[in-house]
Amino acid sequence: MHTDIAIIGAGIVGLAAAHEILAGATPASVRVLEKEPAIARHQSTHNSGVLHAGLQYAPGSVKAQMARDGIRRMTEFCRHHAIRHDICGKLVVATEEAELPRLDDLLERGRRNGLRGLRRLGPDEAREIEPHVRCQAAIHVPEEGIVDYGAVCDTLHREIAARGADVRTAAGVHALTREPGRWRLHTAAGDFTARVLVNCAGLHTDRVAQLASEMPECRILPFRGEYHRLRRDREHLVRHLVYPLPPPGFPFLGVHFTRRIDGGIDAGPNAVLAFAREGYRLRDVNLHDLAQALAFPGLRRFVARHRAMVARELALSFSRHRFANALRRLIPEIRDDDLVPGGAGVRAQAVLPSGEFVHDFLWIERPDAIHVLNAPSPAATAALAIGTVIAERVRLRLAGG
Repeated sequence: MHTDIAIIGAGIVGLAAAHEILAGATPASVRVLEKEPAIARHQSTHNSGVLHAGLQYAPGSVKAQMARDGIRRMTEFCRHHAIRHDICGKLVVATEEAELPRLDDLLERGRRNGLRGLRRLGPDEAREIEPHVRCQAAIHVPEEGIVDYGAVCDTLHREIAARGADVRTAAGVHALTREPGRWRLHTAAGDFTARVLVNCAGLHTDRVAQLASEMPECRILPFRGEYHRLRRDREHLVRHLVYPLPPPGFPFLGVHFTRRIDGGIDAGPNAVLAFAREGYRLRDVNLHDLAQALAFPGLRRFVARHRAMVARELALSFSRHRFANALRRLIPEIRDDDLVPGGAGVRAQAVLPSGEFVHDFLWIERPDAIHVLNAPSPAATAALAIGTVIAERVRLRLAGG
């Protein structure tokens, strides 16, 4: 039951890490341990399905680099494996004149991040792409698109299994023990050992890190994003992806429109604290998760800093009228009854005790372990690029470097 590498978490990042490790020239044995009864049950498939090109990330950040490299690799992976995807492009719109300087800053940021084909559009040019949008100006991002991430995960699973990986579901890790030259992983499916541990546990990465005797300063907080869908007879109002400018000082994008690869238009999401790490509905409450979140000073400080935005996002959960109002800033023709209840996702976000979000990807590295502690969006887009970095660092550890 011993392998060279044990990966905790069979989401898209864990599967991509296994894929890239097994694609290397140096043979290595890999086991992937997943607590759910099937792979990719959470963030990997409960998301917008967007391929992010990296427009808004800080130049020079790991996120910016991973998004740029990741979207091109993910697109090629989808082409090679005939996975449904569509590079349909995105509009980011400024709806008020006061937003134009921020739009120009965002355009410059995208160019510094290496995005290709970016254009600043006037109102008439924007309506040529999205006839129903209202704006003062917009940025067209032609590289962005949509994809079936569930199919990506299924393909990665098949690929790594064909290369000899042992993927164990219903194998949640409840304890980790260091032994001479190896880790012992105590799981619901029995004990396993491995030379190198890779923590890709998503919503539970901080807890897995603590099992490995790490004391990360940040805490994972779960933020639920709730969607509506446009009624089928109103889907003509949106052709591609339509986003607002990101709110200044707030870490979420604001509600927007996303065309789905399986048809239909999603509208949303908002962003509210979930009462469980896997709390996809308002009534999903895990007292242990909630008590930990409320006791964490970073949450209280975040709420204190962003009271108005937090209240607004929460109000969207209870009022379809408010949700439609937020969407009408982008497309004025949206009516309240155009919206029907959609799905929801939960984003794992690392937050510092100061209340600041960890905006970039964050890893903890040890001679025998790698903990992917913060990997929110664009981690799905960038999964293969992240997997390549993990693979390189794992090979160094196996070689004693």
